[in-house]
Amino acid sequence: MRIAEKPWWQYRWYLRPFFWNQRRKYGQVLKSALLWGRSPRVFLGVAWLYGALERKGSPLEPALRSLLSLRVAQLNACRFCVDINSALLDSRAGSKSRSEALERWRDSSVFSERERAALGYAELMCRGEFPLGEELTRRLHGCFDDDAIVELTALIAFQILSSRFNSALEVPSQGFSR
Repeated sequence: MRIAEKPWWQYRWYLRPFFWNQRRKYGQVLKSALLWGRSPRVFLGVAWLYGALERKGSPLEPALRSLLSLRVAQLNACRFCVDINSALLDSRAGSKSRSEALERWRDSSVFSERERAALGYAELMCRGEFPLGEELTRRLHGCFDDDAIVELTALIAFQILSSRFNSALEVPSQGFSR
């Protein structure tokens, strides 16, 4: 990592419950969280946005959210994000078939039309290719309502931010996907 680690107990007291929860959930504190935690207000904003996007009432099902997060991580060469999102996708999808086929999603029969539309959109957003073409716009509206498209856009944008942050600071994988 480009930034030296500091022990979790040297962080602000109100961030420590987040780290405790990560240790409980993942068996370790996430190195990415320790970096975000160096700026406590930014950490809280990122944590709040992540929680809003991962809520139970999201119009995007959990496996789709993980699929998109993993694809954005792959495109941004984020080792940490690929690691944790592969494990999360495999858990949510019930198998490794989606994570293993994701880099060649256009040629794979594993993905639904809804997933393909979302993956195409994620790739365009990662490359910054705007405006969208008519075909992709039509495909998105055929699979998602307007509220879901807004949420889809927010999820992809958040993952772009997160994966570029982690890539720039060379956050390593932590062994979640094996």
